[in-house]
Amino acid sequence: MQEDFLHYLWKFKKYAFAKAKTTTGLPITLVATGQHNELSGPDFFNASLHIGDQLWAGNVEIHLKSSDWYAHHHESDPAYDNVILHVVWEHDVEIYRANNDAIPTLLLKDYVSPQALENYEKLFANQSQKWINCDVDIKRVPAMIENNWLERLYFERLARKTDLIKPLLEMVNNDWEATFFILLLKGFGTKINASSFQSIGEKLPFSVIRKCAPEPFKLEALLLGVANLLPEDTIDSYPMQLQGEFEFILHKFSLDSSGILPVQFFKLRPDNFPTIRLSQIAQLYHKHPNLFSKVMSAKSVEDLYLLFDIKASLYWDTHYSFGKEQKKRVKKLTKSFVDILLINAVLPLRFYYSQYLGKDEGELLLKMIQAIKPEKNSIIKKFEQIRAKTKNAQETQALLELKSQYCDVNKCLSCAIGNFLIADS
Repeated sequence: MQEDFLHYLWKFKKYAFAKAKTTTGLPITLVATGQHNELSGPDFFNASLHIGDQLWAGNVEIHLKSSDWYAHHHESDPAYDNVILHVVWEHDVEIYRANNDAIPTLLLKDYVSPQALENYEKLFANQSQKWINCDVDIKRVPAMIENNWLERLYFERLARKTDLIKPLLEMVNNDWEATFFILLLKGFGTKINASSFQSIGEKLPFSVIRKCAPEPFKLEALLLGVANLLPEDTIDSYPMQLQGEFEFILHKFSLDSSGILPVQFFKLRPDNFPTIRLSQIAQLYHKHPNLFSKVMSAKSVEDLYLLFDIKASLYWDTHYSFGKEQKKRVKKLTKSFVDILLINAVLPLRFYYSQYLGKDEGELLLKMIQAIKPEKNSIIKKFEQIRAKTKNAQETQALLELKSQYCDVNKCLSCAIGNFLIADS
């Protein structure tokens, strides 16, 4: 038995509260359970209830045993002076406030259905043998409950991703275009080069990016040069020209190219080589110098796909790295790669930007993410073994949030799926 279970029972009134009485026999009529407090202090603030004929307003404290009141030294803490009801699973001692007034106690186990208790114990039993606590029973959850919960989880995930955006925005003095450039660079770097590409975006003033964007050769030279990808000794004319342009730009704008995290080629598919990705982003900003405003005003995923319909410069049609000629192949951004950018950079920033403007774009963002194909990874594959096949990226993003923020940390009592399975009879 965990104290969180008692919080769940009280918060969602999952007990026979119409029959509830104090341990001294006074009837309890619940008016309001109060606001759940997950920080220090009483567990529920501003509750309201009748005890006997008296209406009480104040706080509620919950413990497994009454004696925990003294074990936690609440009797000497002024924060607990306004507790009007002590809710416990076992009543082993009477408790008193600092002024020696007795605090009414509700023995909760007398009013909880045996089925709910059995469901709770089943959910948390044999955890070491299960992938997630509900891996056997998740299929029993009605589609409406699951779909509503997954929709909420998607927005929780968006909100968490904005926590990464806030410091970037502050670092560039609230320049949204610069922030977007950094986020896109991080996305273009994929998992292996995300940090090094982000360091490039943080190092380069976006004003210089704007000035170089009209000539993609200049922007490519700048990005490849700062990434330390331009060979010093080569007979290949293209990197020689890039190197000369890069040195000119460094001098012209008094740039410092030190401190950039080194990029990696190891374990990367050729299409994800940093040379290819940096050339592509140079072409992207050449084609759309006002990319941020276009992305923020797009009305559909199809509009976004059109914006990202770009390819690397001609040299890379026959190369993946400098000096090594390959069979000709145009290096376009694939739809699957653009999907990753939309999921991890574009839609989170648009969500944050709409909040900044005081706009509600929830329905549009849902429409966009639901138009993107579901992601494929080991976690989604496992979910599809225990529940229905995923339909779109909103569902896969929500399931990733469910796994990391609820399943892995046993927050079943804060999960709509866990709540249903405990209450289901």
